[in-house]
Amino acid sequence: MRIDRLELLDYRNYEKLELSFSPEINVFIGENAQGKTNIMEALYVLSMAKSHRSSNDKELIRWDAEYGKIKADVYRKYGKLPLEITLSKKGKTAKVNHLEQRRLSNYIGQLNVVMFAPEDLHLVKGSPQVRRRFIDMEIGQISPVYLHDLLDYQKLLKQRNHILKQHYGKQSINDMMFDVYTDQFIEAAVKIIRKRFHFMELLQQWAAPIHQGISRGLEQLEIRYQPISGLDPDWSAEEMASFLQQKLLEVRKREIDRGVTLVGPHRDELQFIVNGYDVQTYGSQGQQRTTALSLKLAEIELIKQEVGEPPVLLLDDVLSELDDYRQSHLLNTIRGSVQTFVTTTSVDGIQHETIQSARLFEVTKGTVKE
Repeated sequence: MRIDRLELLDYRNYEKLELSFSPEINVFIGENAQGKTNIMEALYVLSMAKSHRSSNDKELIRWDAEYGKIKADVYRKYGKLPLEITLSKKGKTAKVNHLEQRRLSNYIGQLNVVMFAPEDLHLVKGSPQVRRRFIDMEIGQISPVYLHDLLDYQKLLKQRNHILKQHYGKQSINDMMFDVYTDQFIEAAVKIIRKRFHFMELLQQWAAPIHQGISRGLEQLEIRYQPISGLDPDWSAEEMASFLQQKLLEVRKREIDRGVTLVGPHRDELQFIVNGYDVQTYGSQGQQRTTALSLKLAEIELIKQEVGEPPVLLLDDVLSELDDYRQSHLLNTIRGSVQTFVTTTSVDGIQHETIQSARLFEVTKGTVKE
């Protein structure tokens, strides 16, 4: 898939912007705070209907404007697909082929992107929340039903926590709705856990050989998905539900004392093991960056396998963060296979024919010119 044309209206620092792109490499060059990342963010929002930088959609609308709009002509293997996101202070709407979508979960997946930004280099070293978000965003792109299940789970988690807070400090919970919510919570949790196990298995299949290649055969990467302690990935849905039910009973008193749900996918973790050692704890900065790069390149292959065509790759100011070897490996891998958008302050130090043959755009104070 590829993005042929992009139009921004009152988005961030762009009053109006129209661009056409190369199907291969597009590079945005400019100093910091000129608007390069805003273009990348707009492409991400076009895909995921949310920003990777802000949870407040109002921040995406240009100052003093009533609404902001992102429009693009996307080409899939079956032809042209116009996409549109409109952001207002009351909410957002999404259109596919000029038809408004009742649910955003029906919209997500029309355009698949893989974003690689400097903060992704902290995927290994960062908090468990960062890794859970990584899992959810990537599964959501290839499985819209997962996003629906995740929203159900988050709603039930909120309802369950509300009742726990109401009984804070008490000995027990005497509320019939709490048991109803707990049963529904378990059902939703099992769906998410099973989907995450499957996704991690696929990601491992792609990431391990990629990591081995980047490390010149010196390192073996293993990705471990860690849900509730003791839960077996080979269990049936019924066995998982029974196990969760028992775990929740065991922690009931602690949940009341703390006013929050202590067991579930919202507390899951990912662990990255290289040559038998936990990379987060014992890995060098180079190993951590190789692991992050391996994950992103594996994402591309996984989406290509599941969707039937490659995603669009967004490299936001990340090339300068990689050493020459990792930079070359990344550019060699994507060359000719994935439409790529790159932001950088300069291409002078990047001696690679992939970049040298790219379409270049200069970004200065919210204006873009070739």
